[in-house]
Amino acid sequence: MERMKPMFEYTGKRVVVTGGASGIGLAIARVFAQQHASVVIVDLNQQAADGAATEIAAAFDATVESVACNVGEEASVADAFAKIGGPIDVLVNCAGIAHVGSLASTSPADFDRLYNVNVRGTYLCMRAGLAPMLEKGSGVILNMASIAATSGLSDRFAYSMTKGAVLSMTLSVAKDYLAKGIRCNCISPARIFTPFVAGFLAKNYPGREEEQKKELAASQPIGRMGTPEEVASLALYLCSEEASFLTGVDYPIDGGFFNLR
Repeated sequence: MERMKPMFEYTGKRVVVTGGASGIGLAIARVFAQQHASVVIVDLNQQAADGAATEIAAAFDATVESVACNVGEEASVADAFAKIGGPIDVLVNCAGIAHVGSLASTSPADFDRLYNVNVRGTYLCMRAGLAPMLEKGSGVILNMASIAATSGLSDRFAYSMTKGAVLSMTLSVAKDYLAKGIRCNCISPARIFTPFVAGFLAKNYPGREEEQKKELAASQPIGRMGTPEEVASLALYLCSEEASFLTGVDYPIDGGFFNLR
């Protein structure tokens, strides 16, 4: 009997993760390195990116690079991807920011700030990462959307707008480059307990963090928030050869949010 190769094996693959120095992006960078990929961490914070790269490389005996980039600025993205060079087998767009506010309370400055990072940043990085994939004739792009893209959430006006755009861009890219050997999907998480969420609770609910954490957890029927590592495991699958039949998919990881409420 022919021996089966290990599942989710990324030896010889090069994976670029934006927003890779913290939260979900950091967990994704770690899990790809653990599966023997060569990883490039792209982040606004050079020091954080360097620290993450050093930690992951030591933990998994992996090749991990770090590149500073402001994903919303065209020149910064062009410079970053020139430093990265080719080939790029997988691009995971995790860089993003959040905002709490309704239509009335969201200022034009807030709106533009969210758009610049979450929408324009995803667009610029996809566009920059596309060229080496086209040259190779294969590649996978994975974007980070949200349940906010397709579900009405209170006080998430600008954030929901940006994640809806990420979903639409994902479907468009999947359609346009299907014949070029490039797959494009997105993940839509419900609430994930990241350092950002912890910081938000500490800033807005001092002394009541645990109480508010339980309230956020209760919005998922499963009774808790997700973890960055759970999202990372899904990302590992969606970008793998085992998922080669999947493209143009918005994949929820939501603790039953959509179907069991």
